Amino acid sequence: MDKTEKMATASTEEIMRWSLELAGLDEIPPDSATYIPGENIHRILFGIDVASADLLLGRELGVDLVIAHHPADRLVGFPKIFSRHVDLMVAHGVPQKEAEEAIRTLTDRWTDRFHSANYDHVVSVARLLKMPFMNIHNALDEYGRQRMVQAVSELGTEATVKDVVAALTEIPEIASAPTQVQVAVGEPDNPAGRVAIVHGAGTNGGYEIAQTYFRHGIGTVVYIHLANDAKWRLRKESQGNVVVIGHLPGDLTGIQPFVQLMRDKGLEVIGFSGVR
Repeated sequence: MDKTEKMATASTEEIMRWSLELAGLDEIPPDSATYIPGENIHRILFGIDVASADLLLGRELGVDLVIAHHPADRLVGFPKIFSRHVDLMVAHGVPQKEAEEAIRTLTDRWTDRFHSANYDHVVSVARLLKMPFMNIHNALDEYGRQRMVQAVSELGTEATVKDVVAALTEIPEIASAPTQVQVAVGEPDNPAGRVAIVHGAGTNGGYEIAQTYFRHGIGTVVYIHLANDAKWRLRKESQGNVVVIGHLPGDLTGIQPFVQLMRDKGLEVIGFSGVR
């Protein structure tokens, strides 16, 4: 870069706003936050998961900001984002009260988990290092969901589950992953029926939410991951299909476009922990 050329910079506030604009959101979701704000940011270290040692890595690399995808100290309030599951179910024809009941087990499980969590650890290290630090979760997952919805939107009424898999695999971040999209429940040649992309709601919906979709006419649910016990329960009941993308490729479907957006604005982004 020519010495007379001004280096592009941004603040953590601007970066968060860019993510909201990308996803079409009006406010910061409860699973995302700026923990240590910063100004005049040019060089960024961005990873899906960030631990204390990664903040030290950022200092060694001379970055101005570390961005995590997954939340750090927003863990206690994390179940609030599960209301997005309700929104998605209602949009697919599930009655509001039934949708709210479907997330009850998920909410209870995560609430219990966070009573034992040390939700201050990583953020306190960033504070001591005076390292600007933020996480951007739902906005990027929501944008990734929108891309997945677009990918399957032109499938006809005769589409099979393997057609859903093929359409999703056209997304570059999914196509390049070392893991393959799997038909976790059902068979590739089954009719796909109506397809619900269940992503951008904190975490996957597990057994209860998939079953709720099936009861209301959804033929295929797309998750980015599915626990083994839920998979086998759904297989035994055999009421619908579940396609699993994989956690990292599913997350990267929203993350990588945002990384490119920041690079296009002149910022330097160093990807690690899954981010390229």
